[in-house]
Amino acid sequence: MSELIHLVEEWLLEYGVWGLIVVSFAESSFFPIPPDFILIPLSLANPDRAFLYAAFTTLASALGAFLGWYIGKKLGRPVLRYFISEERIEKVENLFSKYGPLAILIAGFTPIPYKVFTVFAGVSNLSLGVLFLWSLIGRGIRFFLEAALIVFLGAEAEAFISENFTVVTLVVAIVLIVVWGIYKFVQKKQHTA
Repeated sequence: MSELIHLVEEWLLEYGVWGLIVVSFAESSFFPIPPDFILIPLSLANPDRAFLYAAFTTLASALGAFLGWYIGKKLGRPVLRYFISEERIEKVENLFSKYGPLAILIAGFTPIPYKVFTVFAGVSNLSLGVLFLWSLIGRGIRFFLEAALIVFLGAEAEAFISENFTVVTLVVAIVLIVVWGIYKFVQKKQHTA
C-alpha cells in the first residue's frame, strides 16, 4: 500500500502547484495523502515560492472542507448509525456544537486526520462560515509554519519537519486548549458575577 501511495505522490508532484491544489482540496474530505507530501518538496525546490504554495494549500484545503461537510451532511449520520447508537451520535454532536471551532482549529494543524472533523462538521450541522474560518486559521498555521521552516532552514527543514513537526503541533494544540479553557472560565465568571 505504501508503494502505491508513494507512486501517487510522485505522480501528483509532476503536476506541481495544480497537483498540490487538488490534493489539498481532496484531503480535507476523503483523500488519504496529506498535502504536506506535495507542499514540502515543491517548497524545497522553490523556496522563494514557499509562502505562495502555503497560501494555495491553505485555501484549497479550507474549500475542500466544504466537500467534507457535505459528505457528512448527506452520508455521515446513516453510516455512523451502523457503528454507534443514536444516543452516542447525539452526545458527540453536542460536544461538537459546543467545541466545534476549537476542534476544527486543532485538527487543522495537528496530525489528526482533518477529513474526520470536516465530515463530522456536516453530521453536526456546524455553520459553513465557522468551518471555513477555522479551517483557514488551522490549516494556515500548519502550512505557513512548514513554509517558514523551509524558508529559514532550507534543506534542513525536511529533516526537522519529519522528526519534530508532530510534537510541535501537539504542543501548540495543548497550549490552545489551555488558552481556550481559561477564556471560557473567565467568560463564565463574568456572566455569574
